[in-house]
Amino acid sequence: MAMSQAANYVEKATGHTGDAITEQDMTNPARDRAKYADPSGETMKALVWMGKNEVQVIDAPKPRVIEPRDVILQVTGSTICGSDLHLLHGSVVEMQKGDILGHEFCGRVLEWGDQVTKFKKGDRVVASFQIACGDCMYCKKKLSSQCERTNENTIENAMYGGRTAGMFGYSHFTGGFAGGQAEYVRVPYGDVNLLPLPDDVPDEKGLYLSDVLATSWNCVVDTGVKEGDVVAIWGAGPIGQMAAEMSFTNGAKRVILIDGGPGSWRLDFVKEKLPKVETLNYTSLPKGQSVTSMLKEMEHGGPDVALECVAGEYAKGWAHYFEMLLGAETDTSEILNEMITSVKSFGRCGITGVYVGFTNHFNIGALMERGIRLIGNGQAPVHLYWEQLLKMIQEGKTDPYAMLSHRVDIAEMDAVYGVFDKRGDHMQKVFVQTRFSDPPAPGSPELKLFKK
Repeated sequence: MAMSQAANYVEKATGHTGDAITEQDMTNPARDRAKYADPSGETMKALVWMGKNEVQVIDAPKPRVIEPRDVILQVTGSTICGSDLHLLHGSVVEMQKGDILGHEFCGRVLEWGDQVTKFKKGDRVVASFQIACGDCMYCKKKLSSQCERTNENTIENAMYGGRTAGMFGYSHFTGGFAGGQAEYVRVPYGDVNLLPLPDDVPDEKGLYLSDVLATSWNCVVDTGVKEGDVVAIWGAGPIGQMAAEMSFTNGAKRVILIDGGPGSWRLDFVKEKLPKVETLNYTSLPKGQSVTSMLKEMEHGGPDVALECVAGEYAKGWAHYFEMLLGAETDTSEILNEMITSVKSFGRCGITGVYVGFTNHFNIGALMERGIRLIGNGQAPVHLYWEQLLKMIQEGKTDPYAMLSHRVDIAEMDAVYGVFDKRGDHMQKVFVQTRFSDPPAPGSPELKLFKK
């Protein structure tokens, strides 16, 4: 938390780089009602960050069109992502009290700027979690997560040698944009960052094109899973689950899913949905065994591919726990080291879980000596994949219902965050309804309430 506030002060003192082409640091219309709030005075329910481990549902001003390519959506569905927990925990820097969260959402077009011509009122659309301009070097290749013109954060540029695109609801580090865990949301460059949803794809499926499906697919194809591979996946959450399915889609011979602790139930959850997956619970290993030794027993030499679908904030041992607590590192290297030592020589390791800064005790020797390919999958370029993935949903080649466990109401989002954070109630992936949502689609979960 102290690091986040320090980063805010540094960014304020140094200033942004000034090269973004869309408004920055508009994480809540209440920050400047005259400029950002709808003149009608209408309010909306929105989930905001209030400090480390604290979120609240508040009444916030409805956003207005402020730029000619803006689109205002009535949000009909959103969700909670595992990476939202990094914001909750204060692991991602430059959060500010009152920031509206949420980077995965779909909705209906309500209003738009005078340069938007492709939509009409009521059109159903899904948003990409990243905000792309459509015209820069990366956008022309549909590498939308690396857009050069929607995030002018100085600290990210200094830390990474470049910046990601702006992202909805994901701190001022990524531009400072209000998120979609709300009843309305403003989408900059809406003609670029919204994909129409056809009538045969309900919100409960189309919503997940915004992030989780594209992120899982990117994890698999960017790391190069191919015919006959044995794949080990760290993390049995929604990304790990869909990466397992998509590994089989891309020809994997075997997929081994690894999880444990409070999330152990997810191994059984995924196994029920995807019976051919194999599981490994790291909290119930035989005495003297490790994840690496077990994988070497399960497959001669280890898997061909390792996929990291967890994140760097979850320390397993005391050394990394205290180093992170004291600010000596931002991310643990434990899972990365397990991956590197587990795969076959010249194996491939892909990192999709969020890592934000620096790590200690990294086994660079094993990486070099055994010829391991370590691949940062990056924030998934949603625009590169979402049309293909939409077609896969329509053809039944992937089914988001496999991971969808709960339907909840936006009014209870603060309570739902607590359940999700604790891996409680067998909550794998949620659909968050608003007053604008349609009734539950056939085959999707019914509403569950958590507040009495």
